[in-house]
Amino acid sequence: MAGAMTVDGGMVRIDRPMPRVGRLLSLPLLAASFYLLWNVGLGLRQDFSGFGRLADDLVPVLVFIGLGLLVGIPGLILLTFRTFVVLNETLRQIVITRQFGPLNLRKHRNLADYHFISITDDYDADLTTYEVNLCGNRGTEPITLMSFTKREEADQLASEIGSVLKLPARDYVGTEPDEAD
Repeated sequence: MAGAMTVDGGMVRIDRPMPRVGRLLSLPLLAASFYLLWNVGLGLRQDFSGFGRLADDLVPVLVFIGLGLLVGIPGLILLTFRTFVVLNETLRQIVITRQFGPLNLRKHRNLADYHFISITDDYDADLTTYEVNLCGNRGTEPITLMSFTKREEADQLASEIGSVLKLPARDYVGTEPDEAD
């Protein structure tokens, strides 16, 4: 958790890590894409060196390029996917960023809409995870800041964020969830 949160004055940045399974799933996709595009390169080299005709190989080259990109782009997205939340106390703003490769998708929220930090569990008997959420009134979508497998780590993060943003931390572990209206 040490690298998960950084505090700089009134600004808190929380990095949510990508599960290692996602990174591992990207490797076969990238390997298949590399194989397809490598064969395109070999075919083009053969055609341009005089041992073949590009006109005869045009359809397979285009198909292999399309398949290589179709398989490689999701692999690249899985490999480079990152999510982080920036809580800016001075601007009273929350910025949620989902980033993969050079593409950034940002969602801005108003910090004044959020009034407390909650710690909840998922009611799983085998592997319980504790989530630290930034919550507001009814109708305000909560923001999941981080998930932990140990309750102490969740309590520590909630108290640190609460002290920086001057928000109370509420522990809802073991309580029943509210019914949807």
